[in-house]
Amino acid sequence: MNFFKKIFGSSDAASDEETESEYGGNPTTPDSHLSIDERFIFNFKKNGGKFLYCENKQEVAEQFENILEENDWFENEVLCYEPGLFSLLEENKLIYISPRNPKFLLASCENLIADEGSILFSSKQIRQDKPNELPPNIVIIATTSQILAIKSDGLSAIKRKYERDYPTNITTIKYFEKAKEEDFTQYGSVAKNLYLLLLEDL
Repeated sequence: MNFFKKIFGSSDAASDEETESEYGGNPTTPDSHLSIDERFIFNFKKNGGKFLYCENKQEVAEQFENILEENDWFENEVLCYEPGLFSLLEENKLIYISPRNPKFLLASCENLIADEGSILFSSKQIRQDKPNELPPNIVIIATTSQILAIKSDGLSAIKRKYERDYPTNITTIKYFEKAKEEDFTQYGSVAKNLYLLLLEDL
């Protein structure tokens, strides 16, 4: 995964320049020779998502604190349905039991879809909430092994993962910034301010 280190090991400005040179200098369409990981990064960033690459769980915790500090979210309410993530919230004095006005959603996901740059969720992460019912800010913790080429691969992975207790409410969130007025491709979609903490596990 030297690609991730190359992209995220330097400043944002340098990373963007390196990314564009990786894509042959074309800022709109990635070349066909790109790996699945590279395609996901390109499309996710194009959709307005914010990446934070983490080499280990300690870095995940540190980057999560950085997000809280950047947005002044300390001691606020959070929507989180996954007990495995509660300790991260407790360490930062965030309220997650019956939140009335959560500032953000903290969740994992099923998969990351490369060709769309989207995040695939199920009821395991968001219960029966529709995207427009979720908070406008979302922090996702995922791993590099969750990156798949296309949505049908993600659906197949869900079938393999949950032989019993198959999840419902399988949905993707694709747009992570407000659309420009002239952009009709996002009509009917809900834009979210989304941070992805991507943990290296390969």
